[in-house]
Amino acid sequence: MTRRLAQVAKKVGVSEATVSRVLNGKPGVSDTTRQSVLTALDVLGYERPTQLRGERARLVGLVLPELQNPIFPLLAEVIGGALAQQGLTPVLCTQTKGGVSEADYVDLLLQQHVSGVVFAGGLFAQADAPHDHYRQLAERRIPVVLINAPVEELDFPCVSCDDAVAVEQAWRHLTLLGHERIGVVLGPADHIPSRRKLAAARAGAEVAGRSLPDDCVERSMFSLEGGQAATTRLLARGVTGIICASDPLALGAIRAARRRGLSVPEQVSVVGFDDSAFMNCTEPPLTTVRQPIEAMGRAAVDLLCTQIQGGEVQPGELLFEPELVVRGSTTQAPRG
Repeated sequence: MTRRLAQVAKKVGVSEATVSRVLNGKPGVSDTTRQSVLTALDVLGYERPTQLRGERARLVGLVLPELQNPIFPLLAEVIGGALAQQGLTPVLCTQTKGGVSEADYVDLLLQQHVSGVVFAGGLFAQADAPHDHYRQLAERRIPVVLINAPVEELDFPCVSCDDAVAVEQAWRHLTLLGHERIGVVLGPADHIPSRRKLAAARAGAEVAGRSLPDDCVERSMFSLEGGQAATTRLLARGVTGIICASDPLALGAIRAARRRGLSVPEQVSVVGFDDSAFMNCTEPPLTTVRQPIEAMGRAAVDLLCTQIQGGEVQPGELLFEPELVVRGSTTQAPRG
């Protein structure tokens, strides 16, 4: 007990006597200090006293599908900073293959009495994946915000980049450059953002008076290796322009072209999605569609804090406008 008091006191910067008063529910402690002590207990992994367990901590779960794609660390930085400004502490939960599942993370967060959870990509974006842990959060009335896809049967607020506009911008760009045989590299078939991108690609082809053949659509896991494998198949079918659903997929597409002895952009043009870190430093610099991560992250925190404070948030999706960033991986379609 003495060791616990000392660690919590050091963490908060108060005396052990103050920590003791909080743990025993004694008066004479400000609300701010009281909340800081309770949060320190949660962060250090100590159980709250029984009489205090009913209160939620000033902790917010931030559940990410991975950290290899640079867009997710950036999103974590934006959301973490915005939460800190509201006096909330993010608890980062990153999924790894064979590691802790998303449902297990939800159980852990509930044990920590979190004030809310932000999901940035995950099983909610896959229509065929299990969604029971989301229903568990809804039943307990835990504030939740989703980023980049809604859960159809649940009324969680959602913040998304407009996938349709993103593909429209990329498709128009390649069409104006003279590309007629355009392929797309997307995520799995049940991935909601990829479904939206595919619908927009088909619409873009129709506007140009053409159709998008099935052999110009490839699906992959979101990785450089997946993009390389998918693009290798597209290049064998004569595609000259490729729109990818993420920047790592686009980097894989460039590698695939080079492995076939093709130059980018002279023989194959590639467009990514996200505008994640260092995409202007690749060779060639990547043309990509930028997600407004700063605005999206802050909006997600605003929606979460409104719920935490007891305010009402309208269910539905906030769509943010993407921006095409033209760099060196696209140019005029090859002649002949």
